[in-house]
Amino acid sequence: MKHLILMLSLFMAVSLVKSQTIDNESSVVEFSIIKLKWKKVKGTFKGMQGEVAFDKDNLSASHFNVSIDPSTVNTGSKKRDNHLNTEDFFHVEKFKTITFKSKTIKKDGGNYVADGSMTMHGVTRDVSIPFTVVTNAGKTTLEGEIEVNRFDYGVGAEKYSSTFMVGREVKVKIICVVE
Repeated sequence: MKHLILMLSLFMAVSLVKSQTIDNESSVVEFSIIKLKWKKVKGTFKGMQGEVAFDKDNLSASHFNVSIDPSTVNTGSKKRDNHLNTEDFFHVEKFKTITFKSKTIKKDGGNYVADGSMTMHGVTRDVSIPFTVVTNAGKTTLEGEIEVNRFDYGVGAEKYSSTFMVGREVKVKIICVVE
């Protein structure tokens, strides 16, 4: 019996995936949205934090639980950034993080897909994020893209519901660099 418990413990320890450290300087979330039907507004969020445990050889034990601080929004316009932080959009005083927590990670051809839940503006929705993995000089870059309907999360839904002023669909690119 002792041998069985020892073997199970050893198996569980080997099957776990070690968490990697997020490189906050290199990790970023980029976004773009259409304004006034023709102008594209681009921006970023910094300060990614959380837990990333990814092993391409052990996807069943791999997982993500990461967040960004929406108050770090940077569109190149301080006036716009300050407005995005208000209750009209991100309401950063009330909603301090945007998070993604994976449920499963699977291989999709030469790339991967993380299925999980994203929480923004107090609303949680299931999402699938296809991503690529590149390892170089001891760092691994996980890069994924997703399109998000801001109305699904109530971001700017009341005051800015007209798609003429601010588009509904936001293209999001996640670049997570881990060591």
